[in-house]
Amino acid sequence: MNFLAHLRLAGDDENLRLGAMLGDFVRGKEALGKFDEGIQAGIQLHRFIDASTDALPAITGLLERLQPPYRRYGGIIIDLACDHELALRWDRFSDVPLQDFDRGVRVMLARHDNLLPERLKAFMRYADRRGLFASYRNESEILHSLRGVGRRLSRDNPLHRVGEIWPEFKPRVSACFEDIFCEIQSEVGSWLKSKSTITGS
Repeated sequence: MNFLAHLRLAGDDENLRLGAMLGDFVRGKEALGKFDEGIQAGIQLHRFIDASTDALPAITGLLERLQPPYRRYGGIIIDLACDHELALRWDRFSDVPLQDFDRGVRVMLARHDNLLPERLKAFMRYADRRGLFASYRNESEILHSLRGVGRRLSRDNPLHRVGEIWPEFKPRVSACFEDIFCEIQSEVGSWLKSKSTITGS
């Protein structure tokens, strides 16, 4: 799952949402300890979602359908493809219009600017220029984002050429996306319930 999916799965809790954004920019237990418990829980939830999604048979099936050299980068491709599918179906999974949700993310991040790593701030400047996350509805934006990720990787990769396989791959993701997302929503609910039981909150 990519940023939009992580934010939606975090629900309405601001600490969990903030952790959802920080999850890709915080590494290790020492870095985790710099945040308060609520935000730590959001980062841990981000990691739980990543691990749970990777283990789903539908996800491993999608990976297996990708041929070299794309399969090595299949996780990145699937993450962005899932955000695309979520953006297209947003009204099924949220009562808040996507544009309003998008603006709310910026307001939240502005409130916590002092906590944000520079890499996250740089990403959000890029997101503002591109109109993310609402523009994830557009296939062209997903392909642009994949090219951008490819440029930032240190080794040669085929992410700038995903457009060549997109017409065949996108329908496969589309066909199983709702089952994937609903299953992860269920697992997130169980995870949150277990945390509440442990902490007594």
